[in-house]
This record gives sequence, structure tokens and C-alpha cells, in this order.
Amino acid sequence: MGTRRLGKDGPEVSAIGLGCMGMSDFYKGGSEDESVATIHHAIDRGVTFLDTADMYGVGRNEELVGRAIRDRRDQVFLATKFGNVRGPNGEFLGVRGDPQYVRSAAEASLQRLGVETIDLYYQHRVDPNVPIEDTVGEMSRLQQEGKVRFLGLSEAAPRTIRAAHATSPITAVQTELSLWSRDSEGEVLPTVRELGIGYVAYSPLGRGFLTGQFKSPDDFPEDDTRRNHPRFQGENFYKNLDLVKEVGRLAEEKGCTTAQLALAWVLAQGDDIVPIPGTKHRRYLDDNIGALDVQLSQEDLRRLDQILPPGAAAGLRYPEQSMAAVNR
Repeated sequence: MGTRRLGKDGPEVSAIGLGCMGMSDFYKGGSEDESVATIHHAIDRGVTFLDTADMYGVGRNEELVGRAIRDRRDQVFLATKFGNVRGPNGEFLGVRGDPQYVRSAAEASLQRLGVETIDLYYQHRVDPNVPIEDTVGEMSRLQQEGKVRFLGLSEAAPRTIRAAHATSPITAVQTELSLWSRDSEGEVLPTVRELGIGYVAYSPLGRGFLTGQFKSPDDFPEDDTRRNHPRFQGENFYKNLDLVKEVGRLAEEKGCTTAQLALAWVLAQGDDIVPIPGTKHRRYLDDNIGALDVQLSQEDLRRLDQILPPGAAAGLRYPEQSMAAVNR
């Protein structure tokens, strides 16, 4: 497992991270025991970069990750997030970025994770009602107190990134990037590269769609949230499936899985990009790590661009209500 640096002067982390969201929320199946075993297996394989958030499972995911790393804290670079507020039953209550909330959220995350310091603390979504300078100012105070090591933003627009970075150095920006979600190539990636900020790609496998495993919307349980995503619905699903089948044919030519090819594409977009594919199963983790061995030629990249150029995927990447929370 090689490493990549988050930004010009940031920390080195494993070249592929592990997104832990699905272990506790949104996607069904699996067990906590297998999730913990997956985290342990990831660390054993050299995956040091773990990603969670306080909203995942309404705190349960942080507790799970905390249990899994209790005797391995020094082997892990731990990222969590605040800002998406949920009620005790999981209901979404909006976005908050006011200083009082930032501090209370950090204290709660530290307690659930069972750690003294969060390595990378992201604002999960930007609060449109609070100046970003106020939010990042409080994040910076937490940093000065040793409760947080590095600061990050998730789904932030270029103007927001610039204002935040001018307030206190931002180490990483996280947005969605995959073969079927390439919006960030337009302005976000050029902005973070100009500022020397690292880039973390979440959902690099398109919430599992780019693995090629799903053949019908009925493959998802009734309570799997992907059923509510436009790209997984009706005609959009089958249009997107045709595109993934083409990716699968190229993967077959190269002797790798469809998921490995999709991840290799993200890795090939620059050494400053760290993808964090999520899984709660050891076998899929091993498959994802195998993407590091897939070498893409310029011809391979050209063919993938032909199959899935920016904007090719059918449907929005989130339901409209969730897209409204994305800072654009």
C-alpha cells in the first residue's frame, strides 16, 4: 500500500482510504462484527485513512469505528465530519455551522470515537446561514487546543473553499468523484490544486453502481436509500447500466474487475487525489485494494472518457432535497 499526501504540506495517508458510512446507515446488509473485521483487515493491509461522520447512524458509526481502532489508534489517520444535523430517530433537521454547534459536535465525536484528537475534521455541508469564516474560525480554535489536527470541507464551492482557506489553512476538500460524477473536474479540483489543498474522492464507485454487481433496481432492499436516488430509478438505471457494461468489457480486456477499473480511473486523475471507497466486507476491500495494481494507458483513459464523459450519467447524483444542501 503506497501513500499519498493530502495537499502540498499535509499528512501522508494510504493511497486508498476506507469509507465507513455503509457499516451503520443507508445501505443494508452486513453485520457489526464483519464491519469491525473489515476495519481490522484494512489496517493490516496498510489502509490507514478511515472516514466517518457524526450523522452516519446518528453517531453509531463513530462508536463502531472507535471500538474497532481502540487498540490500533496509532495506526490510523481518522477523519470525521459535522454539520448535517439529525434527530434521535434519524430525521434530518438541517445544516449547522455556528461556532457553538461546531464545538459541541466535536466534543461529542471525540467521546463517541474514544480518542483525544480527530486527525481530520470536516464540515460535512456548508451552512448557508453562517459565514464560513465563523465556522472555520471555531474549527481553528479546536485545532489550537489539540482536539483536531487538520481541517477539511465537504461539498464546498470554490468561493467557499477560498474564503475558508484564507481564514485558516484547509488541508483537504472532499467531494464526489467517479466515472459517473465528474462535476468537480470543472472548478473544485483546479481550485484546491491552486491552493495546495488535498482532494478526497468519496463514492468513487458510484455508491456501488460502478462495481457492475447490480442488474435491476430490485436488487436493492426496500429500505436501501439508493432506491431514492435518481440514478438508481426507472429508465435512468438502465441507461446507466448500459454504460457500466461498457466499462466492464474494458475491465475484462485488462484482466481486472469493473470496480478495480473504476477505482484505477480515479487514482489516475492525479497523485493528489485519495479515493475512499466504502465497504463493510473484507472481500470487497481486497478487491478495491487491487485497483492499485491496475495500470491505465492513455488509450485506456481515452476509451473511458468516451464511455463516460462528464455529464454522461442519467439523473442527478442525489435526490433534489439533498442536492439543495450542496454548496454550489
